[in-house]
Amino acid sequence: MTLTDALRAAIGSSYVLTEGDLSNYELDWRKRYRGKALAVVRPGSTAEVAAVVKICAEHAVGVVAQGGNTGLVGASVPDASGTQVLLSLTRLNRIRGLDAANMTITAEAGCILQTVQEAAAAQGFLFPLSLAAEGSCTVGGNLATNAGGTQVLRFGNARELCLGLEVVTPNGDVWAGLSGLRKDNTGYALRDLYIGSEGTLGVITAATLKLFPQPAASTTALAAVATLEDAVKLLQLAQTRLGAGLTGFEVMSQVAVDLVRLEFPQLKQPLSASPWWVLLEQSDTESEAHARSLFEGLLEEALEAALIADAAVAESTAQSNAMWHLRESVPLAQAQHGINIKHDVSVPVSRIAAFVASTDAALHRQFPGISIVNFGHLGDGNLHYNVQPPNGSDLPAFLREHEAAVNALVYDAVTAHGGSISAEHGIGALKRDALVEHKSAVALNLMRAIKAALDPKGIMNPGRLL
Repeated sequence: MTLTDALRAAIGSSYVLTEGDLSNYELDWRKRYRGKALAVVRPGSTAEVAAVVKICAEHAVGVVAQGGNTGLVGASVPDASGTQVLLSLTRLNRIRGLDAANMTITAEAGCILQTVQEAAAAQGFLFPLSLAAEGSCTVGGNLATNAGGTQVLRFGNARELCLGLEVVTPNGDVWAGLSGLRKDNTGYALRDLYIGSEGTLGVITAATLKLFPQPAASTTALAAVATLEDAVKLLQLAQTRLGAGLTGFEVMSQVAVDLVRLEFPQLKQPLSASPWWVLLEQSDTESEAHARSLFEGLLEEALEAALIADAAVAESTAQSNAMWHLRESVPLAQAQHGINIKHDVSVPVSRIAAFVASTDAALHRQFPGISIVNFGHLGDGNLHYNVQPPNGSDLPAFLREHEAAVNALVYDAVTAHGGSISAEHGIGALKRDALVEHKSAVALNLMRAIKAALDPKGIMNPGRLL
């Protein structure tokens, strides 16, 4: 029996696609990686995922797991060889249960993140993982990349929000690890091994996730800041005054805001131009009045200390959403504007201002006319530090001729400042070679040993990460 015949027998012919337009599965979100799948398979249960992986293992065929296909590093599309099976998890989209007393929700890997948020909210809980793609990205992809988002400062990355996993191993076995336990000291933390592994060790099919009480009130403000140094000082002040109530602290350069203004002129921008903009969010467990008092006190103190030049506090949910929409529109504006060189880096918060100043200067010296679209999660040290080619230049040619040099300059600077070349997007195909240059040999050898032990045939997402 051929591979495709075996797959059709296992999950049904209508869920094994080999012909027609498969670009939704074969082309990544940034349109940088276009692969060719041997087949696209769409199993509808964990048992069917296990059957598919087992068949692929028997035929020594690579398996590329895919959720919402919103990744930015080329990790969730097949390569161009036509020899890999694309395993779409979008049919595994059920909420399996919500345990109110344990404050957990169990969702399948193909659940849209926003669906999980809404299911939690309907029962009076908060699932705090939040990012721009939440209307299309999936839980499995979020965990496979250890996604971050806008509330890492308070709640942590996807890893911190997950208590248990269900995983199909490379030989087709199922690890039933959907524990809702917060304490389980019985050996290696297998859950943490699979989270962030980008589908190279197995296929996540479901997860048990932490829930939190809905806040009594939430307040949002946009502040104009003269320098990144002042933004860092404002962060320290906000942490001191608001404590765990500070749930978001985002930064945008004026270049990033100008790009949003250019591409989405309908979006309101409540402050006049400033070198840097900071978006703050506070969640309060007491009341709207208490939240407002704390927030306004913080901003008044920041004004008196000359850390901010101006600020606008959202007076309604609609105004808060508009402020967040402004921030979340930066990557969309970049995508609409044209090709750019993306960097998802993390640097210790204390080093961010020095990193940006020195790296900006070096890039402008070496590549005159570029724009640096800098924005991200200052509260946890994660910057999306993107380089826009000069206006009027041949964008594909700039990418071909200069991307490697731009990346080398940025990644060397990140390393020199004690940072990481990937904060929340992962490694995928895009950064695989750079990882070798910027990860220690000992760490890489340990990672390769784990890969060889768990996936000896090398069929899980081959050519990605390692």
